[in-house]
Amino acid sequence: MSARVQNHITGRLSLRPPQAESLAKLKQALDAAPELLGHERDVSAILSTLKAEFGTLEDFEREFPSLCFALATGVGKTRLMGAFIAYLHLAHGINNFFVLAPNLTIYNKLITDFTPNTAKYVFKGIGEFAINAPRVITGDNYDQQNITGGEMFGEVRINIFNISKINSEVRGGKEPRIKRMKEVLGDSYFNYLAQLPDLVLLMDESHRYRASAGVRSINELQPLFGLEVTATPFVESSRGPVPFKNVVMDYPLARAMEDGFVKEPAVVTQRNFDAKAHTPEEIEKTKLEDGVRLHETTKVELLTYARENGVKPVKPFMLVIARDTTHAAQLKSLIEERLYEGRYQGKVIQVDSSRTGAEEEEMITRLLAVESVDEPTEIVIHVNMLKEGWDVTNLYTIVPLRAANARTLIEQSIGRGLRLPYGKRTGVASVDRLNIVAHDKFQEIIDEANRGDSPIRLKQVILDAPSADDKKVSVQVESGAAARLGLTEAPVVIRGASATDSGAEVPAPKPVFTTEAEKQAARVVMDVIGKYEVKRDLVPSSSALLKPEVQNEILADVAERLKPLQGELLTGVDESVPALDLSAVVAKTTEIVVQQTIDIPRIAVVPTGEVTTGFHAFKLDVSQLHLQPGQREIVGQMLRTNEQFTLAAEVGLKEQRPEDYIVHALVDFDDIDYFTHADLLYDLAGQMVQHLRSYLSEDEAISVLDRDRRLIAREIHAQMMAHFWEEATEYEVQVSRGFTELKPCNYTATAGQTAHHFRETVTETSRIKQMLFGGFARCLYPLQKFDSDTERRFAIILERDALKWFKPAKGQFQIYYKLGTEQPEYIPDFVAETDATILMVETKARADINTQEVQAKAAAAMRWCNHASDHAVSVGTKPWKYLLVPHDEVSESKRLADYLRFEVKA
Repeated sequence: MSARVQNHITGRLSLRPPQAESLAKLKQALDAAPELLGHERDVSAILSTLKAEFGTLEDFEREFPSLCFALATGVGKTRLMGAFIAYLHLAHGINNFFVLAPNLTIYNKLITDFTPNTAKYVFKGIGEFAINAPRVITGDNYDQQNITGGEMFGEVRINIFNISKINSEVRGGKEPRIKRMKEVLGDSYFNYLAQLPDLVLLMDESHRYRASAGVRSINELQPLFGLEVTATPFVESSRGPVPFKNVVMDYPLARAMEDGFVKEPAVVTQRNFDAKAHTPEEIEKTKLEDGVRLHETTKVELLTYARENGVKPVKPFMLVIARDTTHAAQLKSLIEERLYEGRYQGKVIQVDSSRTGAEEEEMITRLLAVESVDEPTEIVIHVNMLKEGWDVTNLYTIVPLRAANARTLIEQSIGRGLRLPYGKRTGVASVDRLNIVAHDKFQEIIDEANRGDSPIRLKQVILDAPSADDKKVSVQVESGAAARLGLTEAPVVIRGASATDSGAEVPAPKPVFTTEAEKQAARVVMDVIGKYEVKRDLVPSSSALLKPEVQNEILADVAERLKPLQGELLTGVDESVPALDLSAVVAKTTEIVVQQTIDIPRIAVVPTGEVTTGFHAFKLDVSQLHLQPGQREIVGQMLRTNEQFTLAAEVGLKEQRPEDYIVHALVDFDDIDYFTHADLLYDLAGQMVQHLRSYLSEDEAISVLDRDRRLIAREIHAQMMAHFWEEATEYEVQVSRGFTELKPCNYTATAGQTAHHFRETVTETSRIKQMLFGGFARCLYPLQKFDSDTERRFAIILERDALKWFKPAKGQFQIYYKLGTEQPEYIPDFVAETDATILMVETKARADINTQEVQAKAAAAMRWCNHASDHAVSVGTKPWKYLLVPHDEVSESKRLADYLRFEVKA
């Protein structure tokens, strides 16, 4: 029953692996020591039982059993508390919970997250709570509750209290407010809670109040047991950090970074920055200015990413850590009045204890809304109020201006900014990175991060000293057809030593249409042409758009759409402007669209008839698997971080034969069917058992199988995926479109930068990714961006030898390749049309050509080109070829035809 509930909750709440592992450990503790669920028990006996289960557990450190789950910031501790409550209620019928928050910020956040229909509601997906949601009782409303109501229906009650409030009320020996006599059920609310038979205590960020008087009063609540969640399982003391003794789950920051659940922190300085040459005030201003530069750059990178991927935009903000409230106020006026011409007026909030009443309310409201795109705050200045529980995902830049040692800086600063806005890493460095601006502490932080016991390994980013043109903007480039027709402005391209010198401006071709009426009609023509992509029988290729019958159809459709505007368009408003000749506009627009495109068919390969799947038999690779039995407890040390972790036992059912431990864990995977794959599963499990017996006794092998069955199953499943097969009676290549409109390209570029001429030699090749290039005659976009100078030089060859070419945008081809269990999209470097063929080209560093990823992309692209060529034969267009060109072969002295020898063939 409890295992079924555990799996149900893990799936319904979409728990991440560390959260699921924590829930499994709670179940393990309750299975091993069921006495935890009743008040008649011997706490020391329970401790002995659980110490045998969890190698890291030494002591409960309280008068009642208490277990700590240490999960890195950003992994999701609040959701884990929700999973604990749902599990204890559904598996063990526990209805009463007491949740402790360390401060007002976390207290308010917890109340929100446990309230239905809020953005981060922790029970979303638990059907049992959809009908009968838990009642949330808080430190502000507990004395207005009808305590007896709902009890007979098994209502779940979650009491949320703020420990700092209890602490302040205990000062001077007073009893806290909830313990004062209040005639509810003839006794105080505190005593009512203490007498409940099933009260479970949950402590959020418990390291903050472990030793406080408030917690000592909590002991008197006599809960069944306590569950602590924290990112820092130690208490600071004069002798240094004192670790918790009741940790049963430890998932440190290093593992969260390794597993991609959090941002990668980077420390930032200016190149050749010498702190000794500046006054403290100058350093402060420089750090703020550079922080704002980074913030603005990040803002644009996020916007471009959201556009390219069709996801919700994220508004980043910058956090400034001040020395004290006076310093915070000074910084606020400096940023709002003197930094970057007062551009941040009204966009800065100061968060500290100097605010009271309405000011404090407004401060907290703005702070909680800082993730909203519509909320204006871009810079938050804080002194010390935001240490924990502030769960924003859009903090990208931290500027610490308070004296602190490097370790404290690292741990406190990054603790606030590690959450990812999209819930997972995107693979885009700037969207996955948290910047810490620390010019004066740069080397110190690097050294600290590289120490053996550092919680992380930081990446380094070195900024060049600021220059006037460093502001970033997001640029959308439409295809060349729009510019030729006069629908978009042609970009300014400068040819000369640099874009800032008085180089010669390259003349842009004159637009075809100049009057507003013509342009409006041309826009409608382009919209209508887009609808013909799917009419494959009528328009198998773009050139078919020029057939008289298709032209007539387009003309009729355009005239129909323009009817509401005809009064303005079809008569000359003044005599000097000739009346609009709609058929001429249709003819000219279509001609330019056909000229300014390369036909890219939309291809899908779909199985027909019956599809069967399975796994080929194979020899298991056990060379890296040397699991040891439970008696020899294993302590692991992360190579990246030197962080230690231990392997704890997972004790389950005793199986009939050793292989069953593995087989029963394997069939939990969705893609494994026992009846279809039983022979293979027992073969692989047999290989594993044989391997274990090769270095362990029979009892030891059973101990490992019992404890690590899921780990072993995961490893075997991962190896099975490499031998997965899928067969259909046959496959059919479906071409849904003979040509597709060229998608607009989204780039991040420096504001005010004029495009460089593509023939201009780039001296600083490291900056090429930030530059835009133009001046093309044969490219289908007026501007392009290159990832390397090799690409720019290859573009010169294409400009000379191809009829037309371009660099495709994301989503243009929709080619996907297999990489492990992922299926990412492949975006080729170039597409070029010649007299005889259409080429898809990838330029790659020679050393990378034979890597698994490059070869997987090449195989997918080559298959696509073969299908496109087959389609070309049927409609009388040009065949496709895929070229994989080593970077050191790209030279302007060669002709495009010389690269055909790099064609990838089946």
